[in-house]
Amino acid sequence: MDYLFSEEHRIFRRAVRRFVEEELNPHVAEWEAAGTFPKEIYKRMGELGFLGIRYPTEYGGANADIWSAIVFWEELGRCRSRGLTMSVLVHTDMSSPYLAKWGSDALKAKYLPAMISGEKVGAIALTEPGGGSDLSRIQTTAKKKGNQYILNGSKTFITNALHADLFFTLCKTDPAAGSRGFSMIVVEKGTPGFEVRKLPKKLGMHASDWGELSFDHCAVPAGNLIGEENQGFYYAMQGLQNERFAACVSFIASAQQALEDAIKYAQEREVFGKKLSELQVTRHRLAKAQTKLEAARQLLYHTARLIEHGADATKEVSMCKAFCADVACEVADECLQIHGGYGYTEEYDISRFYRDIRLWKIGAGTTEVMYEIIAKRMGI
Repeated sequence: MDYLFSEEHRIFRRAVRRFVEEELNPHVAEWEAAGTFPKEIYKRMGELGFLGIRYPTEYGGANADIWSAIVFWEELGRCRSRGLTMSVLVHTDMSSPYLAKWGSDALKAKYLPAMISGEKVGAIALTEPGGGSDLSRIQTTAKKKGNQYILNGSKTFITNALHADLFFTLCKTDPAAGSRGFSMIVVEKGTPGFEVRKLPKKLGMHASDWGELSFDHCAVPAGNLIGEENQGFYYAMQGLQNERFAACVSFIASAQQALEDAIKYAQEREVFGKKLSELQVTRHRLAKAQTKLEAARQLLYHTARLIEHGADATKEVSMCKAFCADVACEVADECLQIHGGYGYTEEYDISRFYRDIRLWKIGAGTTEVMYEIIAKRMGI
């Protein structure tokens, strides 16, 4: 698929891959064990120009096209800590887009350059204890009082909760209006009445910190409102589209890396006097996995073209989320099976990938929710 990318894209790809291989992957075991990675990584990525790829140059961004973003997502997906990948994507493609797209000029001037440089880290605060994927059940409120909003409520499963400086928080500003009464508000770390608590260790994504948030009469400047009041649900629905698509691109690249690892292992491992790769059953497993990955990649690239031309790609992004998550999990299972008992140890990366990728059927909307969206778009 190299014809989709220009020489400039290829140069950028080499730069990101070099960064991942030389500055991230050598430290993955340490960060996974610690359950976090140094916050300075964001500043380093800011120095390299990785955090504002599609943002305006006036704020320090590169104002590049979606294919540049795809290059970044794919190469970041080859970091062997998918938790780190997820944390960075939360900053670049799940929180800061709200500011860049709908924030006021004053709010963008205040926060966007710092997010692009990595000086400030972002998190998106949507999920609540009783809501899960159903954002219409959000209970956190934000009541206007003079030139402030007073927030009360809680959020959970928030990636970057411990690292983040800015929390893009979906709240009820008009409780009687249902989902038409939600607003998005930026809450700064350290604001009185706002607390962050670390959550217990996760099944996977170990280097990605997460936590729960509580707001107890937390006063936030009214100027921290993103866009218009009571339009937050609409913003969140659009934001989730970008979130799902970016992560799909990264995790299919991760699955491709896992398959490459499995191929290498099969070519070295001997069973019953033959290389594992010489057995037809193994070759067919690998071939089927590659076929599914290619189908997923083509769906992603097709969707990218729609986005590039300004089309409504809601159905296609939902298809990407559902299909790519299934494919990545299937590939993880096949690759672990090829590794045999060794795949069940910490010695090989496949065990980590197997744990990490399972989240993607749940995060940013479950697979079942994706099929509901697709069905509605089909008129069913």
